[in-house]
Parts: sequence; structure tokens; C-alpha cells
Amino acid sequence: MKFKTLAAAAALAVIGAGAVVAADEPQVVRQEMMKKVGGAMGALAGIAKGEKPYDAEIVKASLTTMGEVAKAFPEQFPPGSETGHETEASPKIWEQMDDFKAHAAKLGTDAEAVLASLPADQAGVAAALGTIGKNCGGCHEVYRVKK
Repeated sequence: MKFKTLAAAAALAVIGAGAVVAADEPQVVRQEMMKKVGGAMGALAGIAKGEKPYDAEIVKASLTTMGEVAKAFPEQFPPGSETGHETEASPKIWEQMDDFKAHAAKLGTDAEAVLASLPADQAGVAAALGTIGKNCGGCHEVYRVKK
């Protein structure tokens, strides 16, 4: 009986260790980063569409998230991370790394500019999304492979 318990505990430990290792993989890190940006975009879109009331703190937090992620995101594409963990990263990222980094920098710069002149209402958030959304869409068209 003790052997079965030890074997089960060992199996769980190995599975748990695998999950911890996967969490540190660049593919997983960048997927989590994109989920944060997606959440921020969703919050801003809800305000822009009038589905949610304007809330300056949510706008600030969303723009801050986008700016921070944009700065760190390109570093999550080291050589050897082109595949695995259900990545949607296009091989073009590694072929055109300077352009990819420029796209990320533009998103960060635009998010910071909007944050600096914080939109004061729903219409301002909608206008800001026009600029920021183009950054996201432009990058996804070139550097994302839809599964």
C-alpha cells in the first residue's frame, strides 16, 4: 500500500514539475502576456462601445498594461522558441526581428501617449482604440499564425 502511495506522489510531483517548467517557457510567457493585452483591450472596448461606464482607473490600468507588455514582449522570442506550447508565433518574427520589435515599440509608444493625455470619456477611449487597435491588428496580420 505504501508503494502505491509513494508512486502516486512521485507521479504527481513529476506532473507538477512539468507545469512549473512549462510556465517558464517563452511560448507560455508570451501567451500570458497576450492574454493581459487582450484583457486590457476588452476593458477599453467595453468602455468605447458603451457596454461599460467610463472609468479612468480601468483606462489607466489597461493602457499601463499594454505599455509594459509591449516593452517586454519582444524579449520572449529567443531562438529555439519557434514551436511548442501551441504557439501562434509566425516564423517571420525570427526572420524580421527588427521589424517585429518596431511593431511592439509602436504599440508601447502609442499606449504611453494615450495614457499621458488620458481620454476623459467614452469617445476619447474609442478614438484611442482606433490607434492602438491598428497596432495590434497590423502585428497580428504579419506575425501571428492562426490555428
